[in-house]
Amino acid sequence: MIRLRIMVTYCPRRAVALADTPRPDCLNCQGTGGIAHDYGDHETGEYAGAHWEPCPCWTQWAVILLPLPRRPRRTPSGTYSAEPPF
Repeated sequence: MIRLRIMVTYCPRRAVALADTPRPDCLNCQGTGGIAHDYGDHETGEYAGAHWEPCPCWTQWAVILLPLPRRPRRTPSGTYSAEPPF
């Protein structure tokens, strides 16, 4: 069963998207959408990172519904812009 949610994406630009949500009662991932597997360096044995394995209860897709306008650039306080207002 797909659980849809509305979210804001930031790559490549801001947009409103419709995405799937992990099941909150999933026994494999406890609702996080995936399982992290920590691993260490072979030579030193210290922590080297984590590999994230997606859970089958969640699909990683998003459909962009509406691109959002870009925010206007702000000028530093105390300075004036040389561009006309229109």
